[in-house]
Amino acid sequence: MTAPTKPPHTVPAPGSPGSPVDGTHLHTPVIAWFDTHARDLPWRHPEAGPWGVMVSEFMLQQTPVSRVLPVYEQWMARWPRPADLAAEAPGEAVRAWGRLGYPRRALRLHGAAVAITDRHGGDVPSDHAQLLALPGIGEYTAAAVASFAYGRRHAVLDTNVRRVFARAVTGVRYPPNATTAAERKLARALLPEEERTAARWAAASMELGALVCTAKSEACHRCPIAGQCAWRLAGKPEHEGPPRRGQTYAGTDRQVRGKLLAVLREAHTPVPQAALDRVWHEPVQRARALDGLVADGLVEPLPGGRYRLPLT
Repeated sequence: MTAPTKPPHTVPAPGSPGSPVDGTHLHTPVIAWFDTHARDLPWRHPEAGPWGVMVSEFMLQQTPVSRVLPVYEQWMARWPRPADLAAEAPGEAVRAWGRLGYPRRALRLHGAAVAITDRHGGDVPSDHAQLLALPGIGEYTAAAVASFAYGRRHAVLDTNVRRVFARAVTGVRYPPNATTAAERKLARALLPEEERTAARWAAASMELGALVCTAKSEACHRCPIAGQCAWRLAGKPEHEGPPRRGQTYAGTDRQVRGKLLAVLREAHTPVPQAALDRVWHEPVQRARALDGLVADGLVEPLPGGRYRLPLT
């Protein structure tokens, strides 16, 4: 008796009941495109190891590659292993973070390094649950490290991947503001069955969103799946609204926090209040920003109205 033929790996396209999308028809061209067009990034080199992948994932959150590259290189030269970072004060991580923004990521990465050193003998774990249990590691980062560093099969959903899936499969130009259960279900359904292929697909679909299927413009003439893209085939409808605008920075508390931290990063001794007062003209906003830095653990207050980066 002939064994039944296994049906192709398919997923229904949202909004098109009964109209399946064959995932394999997406995997092959996207991965082939990635094999040719992937950027040569240091965290993709074998010598970067799982720790290099983890550091890059922390740094790349809401930060473009061009800004991350020099800081990443300096960071890895100084702290090539988690134990090297764990041995330093958390304030040194904040200092080395420089102007990447969102400096709480530096504290979280330091906390993860301490936990890796204490719980896992200094080796970044490969298990998704163990990664998720580390300080500062969320669902996306755990999946990304397991996939990119260890070749494990996980749905890795960043903004770029969500945009590619929204356009190619769902048929809308932009994904929702926050990741939905439907997106997670679709991402899992689109995963190739073979583990290494799934990891390659995760990296390839992310790169496609970063280089071709971008938020500001889509280069359909360079897209390997343009002929299968549901949004393009539908005439690129705009009914879901315009692209989201970037956050304003000038004049915000974020800018004030950055200026205050810049003074503290440059100083290797406690900084008096007067030195911090000079960086921003508006006292109420300045005080609010400084209080926020203290509350976040990024700045440590000392007697006599002095401040420093945290030592513990």
